[in-house]
Amino acid sequence: MKNQKVSNKRVGYLYDPIYLKHDTGPHHPESSARLRAIEKAVAPLKRLLISLPPLAVSESILRLVHTPEHIQKVRRASAAEVAIDPDTVCSQESYHAAVEAVGAGVAAIDGIKSGTIERAFCAVRPPGHHATPTVPMGFCLFNNIAITARYAQSQGYHRVMIIDFDVHHGNGTQDTFWEDKTVFYFGSHQAFIFPGSGAQSEIGAGRGRGYTANHPMMPDSGDREVLEIYREELPRSFAFFKPDILLVSAGYDLHESDPLASLHVTTEGIRKIVRAILDQADIPSVFFLEGGYDIHALGKNVKVTLEEMLEAGSVL
Repeated sequence: MKNQKVSNKRVGYLYDPIYLKHDTGPHHPESSARLRAIEKAVAPLKRLLISLPPLAVSESILRLVHTPEHIQKVRRASAAEVAIDPDTVCSQESYHAAVEAVGAGVAAIDGIKSGTIERAFCAVRPPGHHATPTVPMGFCLFNNIAITARYAQSQGYHRVMIIDFDVHHGNGTQDTFWEDKTVFYFGSHQAFIFPGSGAQSEIGAGRGRGYTANHPMMPDSGDREVLEIYREELPRSFAFFKPDILLVSAGYDLHESDPLASLHVTTEGIRKIVRAILDQADIPSVFFLEGGYDIHALGKNVKVTLEEMLEAGSVL
C-alpha cells in the first residue's frame, strides 16, 4: 500500500474564478495565468485542504484602511476599463475581483474564529501590499492584508504580525501601520528596486516606532541570506511583539527564476522560509498571494507553502 498524506493542521484554501476576470492585458506580468498555474500545481493537495469561498465585502470593510476617494478611483477605473497608472490596470471586473480578494482574508478570519480552520492560504489577485490607504499602485488595487489585519482586530485578535517576503517592499502595508503599535510589520525584500522604500532605518514613528522591521537584501542574495533573516531576526521580533495572529504577504518573486527581480532563492529555500515563520508560534495564520511572475515556478512554490502549512506527514 502506498504512503498517504495526512494533515496535522486544518488549512483553508480560498480561491474564486472571479479573480481570473481581472484582465490586465496580454503582456502584463500579473495575469490570470498565475492562478491557473497555482490551481494545477496544488490539485493533488485539495483533498487535504478545506475550500472556503471568499466574500464580496461591503465598502465599509474597504474603509477599514482606504479612503472613500481611493475606493471611488478603483470603481471608476474599472467601469471605464482604464489604467490607474502604467503598472496598475483595470478591466470591467477588476473592482469586483479586488473586493473578493479582500473578502478572502475576511472569510479566512471568520473560518479561524469559528474553529473551522487554523490556517488559510488566499490564492487571490489582484495582489495588495503596494496599495496605500490613498493610492492604488504597483499592480495592487486594495491592500488585502492590511484590511484583513483591521478586520482581525475587530474580531478580537488585537496584536497582529504581518510578515512580507515578497521581493518588493510592501510600502502600502508599512504606510498603513506606520504609527500603530498594535500591528508589527516585518519585511524582507531586494534593495534598490520598486517601490524604493524599505530601508533598515524605517522603523515606524510615534506610537508605532519600533513596530516596523525592514530587512533589505542586496541583488544576487540567495537562500543563505534570506534564511538568516527568518531564523535569526524574526524570532527576536516575535519575542518582542508576542502576536495573537499572523498574516503573511507571500510574494514568490524572490525565487531565482523570477523575471522582475534579482534574488536567487530556491524553491527549497522558500519551503524553509515558510517553515521558519510557522515555527515561531502556534497561532492562527493567513497567507496571501502577492507577487511571483514565473508561471511554472509559482505553482511549485505555492505547493510547498501549502505542504508546510498542512504539516502533512506520510502514513501507511
